[in-house]
Amino acid sequence: EGLIEFYDSFKEMFEFFCKNTTIHGTIRLVCSDSNRMKTAFWTLLLLASFGMLYWQFALMFSQYWAYPVVLTMSMHSEPKMFPAITICNLDPYRFELVSEHLVQLDRMAEESITFLYGINTSARLFHMNDRNIHVQSLSNLSRSGFKLSQNFSLLRMSDLRSGKKHSSVGFRLCNSTGGNCFYKTYSSGMDAILEWYRFHYMNIMSQLPVIINISHHEEQIEDMVYSCQYDGEPCRPSDYDHFHHPVFGSCYTFNSKGTDPFWTATKPGIPYGLSLILRAEQKDHIPLLSTVAGVKVMIHNHNQTPFLEHEGFDIRPGIATTIGIQQDEVNRLGGNYGKCTTNGDDVDVKLLYNNSYTLQACLHSCFQHIMVQECGCGYYYYPLPAGAEYCDYNKQPAWGHCFYQLYNRLRNHHLNCFDQCPKPCRESLYKVSAGTAKWPSAKSQDWVRQALRHQNGYNSTSNRKDIAKVTIFYQQLNYQAVNESPLLSENLLLSSMGSQWSLWFGSSVLSVVEMFELLVDTLVLSLLFCYQRLRATKTLR
Repeated sequence: EGLIEFYDSFKEMFEFFCKNTTIHGTIRLVCSDSNRMKTAFWTLLLLASFGMLYWQFALMFSQYWAYPVVLTMSMHSEPKMFPAITICNLDPYRFELVSEHLVQLDRMAEESITFLYGINTSARLFHMNDRNIHVQSLSNLSRSGFKLSQNFSLLRMSDLRSGKKHSSVGFRLCNSTGGNCFYKTYSSGMDAILEWYRFHYMNIMSQLPVIINISHHEEQIEDMVYSCQYDGEPCRPSDYDHFHHPVFGSCYTFNSKGTDPFWTATKPGIPYGLSLILRAEQKDHIPLLSTVAGVKVMIHNHNQTPFLEHEGFDIRPGIATTIGIQQDEVNRLGGNYGKCTTNGDDVDVKLLYNNSYTLQACLHSCFQHIMVQECGCGYYYYPLPAGAEYCDYNKQPAWGHCFYQLYNRLRNHHLNCFDQCPKPCRESLYKVSAGTAKWPSAKSQDWVRQALRHQNGYNSTSNRKDIAKVTIFYQQLNYQAVNESPLLSENLLLSSMGSQWSLWFGSSVLSVVEMFELLVDTLVLSLLFCYQRLRATKTLR
């Protein structure tokens, strides 16, 4: 009893609290007890203040648990690495193993174009004398096992829309039982022919082994890149990696790893960028894979697979193109604030690419896994999972029907790939601006051709139609970083709660302690009264 002060009643305890607490307005409850109207008014006012306070608290906590973010932008200026640059010559190989089937496909395409449009294209479109790429150790493979299917002929269809007659071109696809058929149609006959040709082309190319060593048969980089300079210095053989794309042909990636100090960007401007003189021949090996003549260029991050079918841009022959790039860096929070991944290790999809994680790599891998499960084979343009094989309509006659159905579901976000593949938590984006001019000019083209002829064996009289020049440079070395930060952090939440408490009661954290003390005193006093009643009951008994 010497340590704890006991109250004689709850009223005494409440009066002591109201007279001594730092909460504003409570003293009015006891000082105006002779005026019941004022007491009732201040009681209602304090209760309303409590209600408003905890309503504001509820709003703040609901906003905090929604985990909103705010974007903050900052500028940084420092030396950095030049991005990776991938170029392709839009001239895919004719591998000797499947050259006969490609010739048959060209004839089928010629017959289809003649049937649809009455145009004889054999002399102007198809070049049967183009060189083939021979793959060693494959001569013992049977070439008679694969046959081009005649079940996917191009057709012209007409329908009435709004009283007007519309025509489309496409081909028919059915499931394994021959039912559930649909037409893959296009309003443009050119798009229909290109898609039809690619469909057959993938079935032909599936006859090739998954891994082909073409290092001894590929064209050298000097056959495509006549001149290469970075920051005024000539490029070295170690500066590029070569690969072959089934549609875009022979491709080279410069600065793919981003670890060589040679590619450090120290100054902005055209003289300090990458300058290339490229061969851009228009005599395509497989002309119906693409109607574009020139060079495909893509600017991307290091250790990243270039998805040329989705990104990149084309360089026109006979043109000097200057491309200025500006880097933006995006940093996402992840966790409760959004779905992102640091390196892809926490993603459920097993990547089929050996490079770093990207959203496109995850989506392609996810689609390929689903296609192998549902269609029984893999799409030729994507790597294969272990134990799978590429689609071939001689073995899987209905794979085209299955593929186009799946692809439509992916495009309409009806597959769960977009849910399984988050964005990277950190990625660099490159904004591009370009300018063009005729190159070489009419007065300089003679000596430019002579210089290329002596240095690179260049031999052409096409008057600028088979060479192109491209220069890629940093416009500025400073880059813009876009960072996500919590809109309502723990510190800001506590600060907002303190502001609301001060607004409605004009008090501090110590006032909260006083209220907690009042609750403890109330509990102790209740226990004491109960104990006194029990003792009184026992005494009476």
